[in-house]
Formats: sequence, C-alpha cells, structure tokens
Amino acid sequence: MLNLPIVMFQHLLLLFLVFFAQTVELSISAPKSGQILRGKVAITGFMDVPNFSTAELAFAYAASDGSASLPAENWFILQTYSQPVKDSALAVWDTTVLTDGLYSLRLRVFLQDGSFQEVTVANLKIGNDIPLATTTPTKLPTETMTPQPASPTDPPATATIAHPSPTPLLANPASVSTTVIYSTFARAGLVVLVLFILFSLILRLRKN
Repeated sequence: MLNLPIVMFQHLLLLFLVFFAQTVELSISAPKSGQILRGKVAITGFMDVPNFSTAELAFAYAASDGSASLPAENWFILQTYSQPVKDSALAVWDTTVLTDGLYSLRLRVFLQDGSFQEVTVANLKIGNDIPLATTTPTKLPTETMTPQPASPTDPPATATIAHPSPTPLLANPASVSTTVIYSTFARAGLVVLVLFILFSLILRLRKN
C-alpha cells in the first residue's frame, strides 16, 4: 500500500515526459524567410529532440523562385553536431564569402532509429554588395526677418544728455573790497596824525 503513491507518481512523470516529447519541435528561429543577410549572421533554433543521434546545419543556393526543394548534392555543410545544443545559438554564418543571391538553410537531426527530422528556411537573400539605403535629411526653410521702418512715434535711437550751464553767484552785500579797506586805513591814519599835531600844540602852549 505504501508503494502505490510512488507508482502513481512514476506513471504521471512518464506521461508528462511523453507529452513533452511530442510537443517539442525542431526549428530555426533566425534568420527568417525573406530576410536580407549581411556579414556574419547568427543562426538560432532548437534541436534538442528525443532520440537525438547527430545533426547537421547546411546551406544551398536556392532556385530562382526561392524554393528549398534542392538535390542533396547542392547542400553545403556549415556545422555538424554530435550532441544537441541546449541553448538557441546554433552557429554563425559568414556570408561575406558567398555571392549575393537567394539561399536556403536546413537543420537536419538524425535519430537513433536511423530516421531523421529536418526544417528548412528558404528565400534568404544575401546582399553584402547592395549599398545600404541612406536617408537624406530634409532641409527646413529658413525664415528671413525683414527690418521694419521706425514709426514717427518711436523714441530716437540715441539720447543726448544736456549739461546745465553754470549760474553766476549773486554779489555778497556784506563783503568789503580791498580798495575800501585801504581807504579806511588811510583816513584813520590821517585823523591820528592830525590829533597828534593838535595834542603837541596844546602842550607847547601850556608850557609857555
């Protein structure tokens, strides 16, 4: 009784693995059909399928209509695999050594029972010699500013600063000129001299 849950779990796990194996698909996710390829191109996809034995990645010159139905001798091996690649990076394709034109890619997986599965991407265009399209920037029209004439009410461009002229000072009525001073001293001296002479005459008259 104790082994019944373990047996049920094993059966469920087996069913899950079978279901997962049936849903796994061999694929090339990049490049896409119709894509233009230049330089070194990364090829990504999935090949980890059940009963994996070996695998090979090959390319071929496509037919004029891009069809991938080509004879076996027209395929050229890019890379072989003895173990399935776990991630999506399968290989790097150097397209610079090929002539521009239409090509096809094929990923083929050989199974342990002797059969194989394959997936093909057709209509891949290599265009290393095709010039890249360049966009010419559109030149925007430049706006020309026309100077407008000045209106009569506009202020003059330059302003003239008027300096006030000096105003003469009024004469001070209390001021005394030099001539008046000299005249006053002369008169005072004359009065003193006259008084001195009179005083001398009076003294002489008294002595006599």
